[in-house]
Amino acid sequence: MSYEEAIRLASRDEAFKATVYAMNSLLIQKGIYTQGEFEQLFAEWVKKEESKKTRASNVSRPEAAFA
Repeated sequence: MSYEEAIRLASRDEAFKATVYAMNSLLIQKGIYTQGEFEQLFAEWVKKEESKKTRASNVSRPEAAFA
């Protein structure tokens, strides 16, 4: 399958996921970072985002500040 055909067939979400996959695969293959480094940074990002969600949830519930 050509790149052009793949772009045409993929939804916006699938194209984004494919881009991330391709970029990360290339960076790992080129030795820019290791799989382990990627996994660590991925987990750090998710943890940070979860923390943001928790803070936002607590802000929308003022009573939580007094718990």
